[in-house]
Amino acid sequence: MDFVLSGAAACGACLFTNPLEVVKTRMQLQGELQSRGSYQVYYRNVFHAFYTIGKVDGLAGLQKGLAPGLVYQFFMNGVRLGSYAIIESSGYIHTNGRVSAAKTTLAGAVAGVVGAVMGSPVYLVKTHLQSQSTSSIAVGHQYKHQGMIHALAAIYREHGILGLWRGSSAAVPRVSVGSAAQLSTFSSSKELVIDLEVFPKDSWLVALTAGMISSVVVVLAMTPFDVVSTRLYNQPVDHLGKGQLYKGFADCFSKTLRKEGLMGLYKGLGASYFRLGPHTILSLFFWDELRKLYQQFR
Repeated sequence: MDFVLSGAAACGACLFTNPLEVVKTRMQLQGELQSRGSYQVYYRNVFHAFYTIGKVDGLAGLQKGLAPGLVYQFFMNGVRLGSYAIIESSGYIHTNGRVSAAKTTLAGAVAGVVGAVMGSPVYLVKTHLQSQSTSSIAVGHQYKHQGMIHALAAIYREHGILGLWRGSSAAVPRVSVGSAAQLSTFSSSKELVIDLEVFPKDSWLVALTAGMISSVVVVLAMTPFDVVSTRLYNQPVDHLGKGQLYKGFADCFSKTLRKEGLMGLYKGLGASYFRLGPHTILSLFFWDELRKLYQQFR
């Protein structure tokens, strides 16, 4: 039940934040491996990107990749948060009755690795679909998928089962770092808010406040890994399924840093917060509340 509740919480958050995921993906691919000022800027900031995509691709364009997004959130976060809930309920993350920062970080990272590997094929398809756009505002490599099932079938037919896990070398550090930052700060922040007695212990505001604190840490820690992950998943591949721009995580990281500077690794930071921030807050809030409801029901 922990896995189901966790997946349902993440899907609830995804419904609200998917348009921001589309914006974030486009901004991270804009000017790929090009120095500042040498490429056309279609998306000046998160608000301009939102307006541009809505105007050119229509409102449906802002919900591209929603189906694989929901599937990814259910399975990846179902496994990730569900695993963490089991670890937490076993008492592992506590030392002498208090939350241990080291143990929550380790537990969050381990849960993140498991979730990232499980959800990688669907994340690959989600990235392809969200980057697809009208040619006048297209950025990054453009795949011609007609939907989630068509994309999965096409990738499998062309590159086999391993082709579905292309880019997972970036997904593992991305999700493990993000998960470790998210769950450790959420658990610690929740405990801090309860200790300060700002809200009643069982108030929904405790989880909401802890989620807001956690979201800031997650975005700062995760954005460079998120940029690399998006680019590895979306890069064109040859007939053998090998990337034509990057050999792997380290190669993409170093090329981006060399060509675009440090800010290249933080491209779309505003969009990342507008997407990851609310998603972190909502998913952790829904997760905490659903678990409380389940306990009451039992």
